[in-house]
Amino acid sequence: MSDFFKRHIGNLSHEDEMLKTIGFESIEELINATIPQNIRIQKQPQLPEPLSEVEYLKKIWDIAQKNKVFRSYIGQGYYGTVTPSVILRNVFENPGWYTAYTPYQAEISQGRLEALLNFQTMVADLTGLPLANASLLDEATAAAEAMLMFFNARSRQQQKAGVNKFFVDENVFQSSLDVLQTRAKFIGIELITGKYQDFQPDDSFFGAYVQYPDKYGQINDFSEFAESLKTHHIKLAVGTDLMSLCLFKTPAEMGADVAVGNTQRFGIPMGFGGPHAAFFAATEEFKRHIPGRIIGVSKDRHGHTAYRMALQTREQHIKRERATSNICTAQALLAIMAGFYAVYHGAEGLREIASNIHSTTTKIYKLLETNGYELLNNTFFDTISLKVKDVSLIRQNAERHQINFNYFDNETLSLSIDETITEKDVIDIL
Repeated sequence: MSDFFKRHIGNLSHEDEMLKTIGFESIEELINATIPQNIRIQKQPQLPEPLSEVEYLKKIWDIAQKNKVFRSYIGQGYYGTVTPSVILRNVFENPGWYTAYTPYQAEISQGRLEALLNFQTMVADLTGLPLANASLLDEATAAAEAMLMFFNARSRQQQKAGVNKFFVDENVFQSSLDVLQTRAKFIGIELITGKYQDFQPDDSFFGAYVQYPDKYGQINDFSEFAESLKTHHIKLAVGTDLMSLCLFKTPAEMGADVAVGNTQRFGIPMGFGGPHAAFFAATEEFKRHIPGRIIGVSKDRHGHTAYRMALQTREQHIKRERATSNICTAQALLAIMAGFYAVYHGAEGLREIASNIHSTTTKIYKLLETNGYELLNNTFFDTISLKVKDVSLIRQNAERHQINFNYFDNETLSLSIDETITEKDVIDIL
């Protein structure tokens, strides 16, 4: 039996009995009583002939084949990665992991909680910050959650003074800037963008957000910037790349209050843009404000180690209008995979991957420099930005070779290197 209606709608033999129980004579009467007339379609939709399940799957497959998977050097938080086969088989393709939903009775899911605790530990170790949650939805919404957390955590004096300005460096990822602007607009936050080097902090600001490395690949040390903010009680959030932190100074060492980012390059396939697990790490000051969930370690009644959901912020499904966060879920499966990726490679393995990425980027940087290209960043981890006479010519040639670069405008482009790059890829890029 492959007919969709019979297989998926279910048994209709009790329809009359159910209608009688709720006081209706027919489905039409039920619809008329529950769905407002002004939102209902007034005429029969023009639909094609129905398909069987087999026919439907074949049609969807044929459509999917039109997708072309190019080699992507776009970056901006999304990178090629190698998912270890043991994680692919035993986690990503395992219904014991991929069907698990929010653990409302979390303590019965000890294995899952231990895996999420491992994710938190990895994030805390790499960012240098003492607290990390069990993942958020993506980097852009994590940046917005940092802004909202700072806003809700303002001192009583700041709230009385109506402090509502939030500074964003102009070189953060565009996706993060877009979400920050959208979220700020509806809760009365005034977003100020500009170069962080030119920013003059004052008491009208409650927070700031910067990118490390930034969208052009430049690596800036924000230590002095962070110090200047503290004078005016301005909190600093840093959008960062966990892989780069295997080699470079941590946000904590620079004085950041919060670090956010995407864990996608820790073994999570790009998946045409998502989903991916974001991370959110903070100082102890924000342990009662941090969005999402924090997994902790306790003991059971027998004195054995037991994992539990230790902290959870005021969320909209619980506190409604008093909620301090709109995050009611997480990317648990993908966070678990990212944590297992770190376990699989270990600290030395992660440093080796990061070093290889940086070495390949350095090689390409020097070759481009030798060939006379105008390079825009003099420091980098994995991203090189350059200025050319006409981006469209490069784009046409790249797409002919099934390669995607990141194009800022008609004169500026960037390319980001990842762990999947081979010598042949380097030759093709050049």
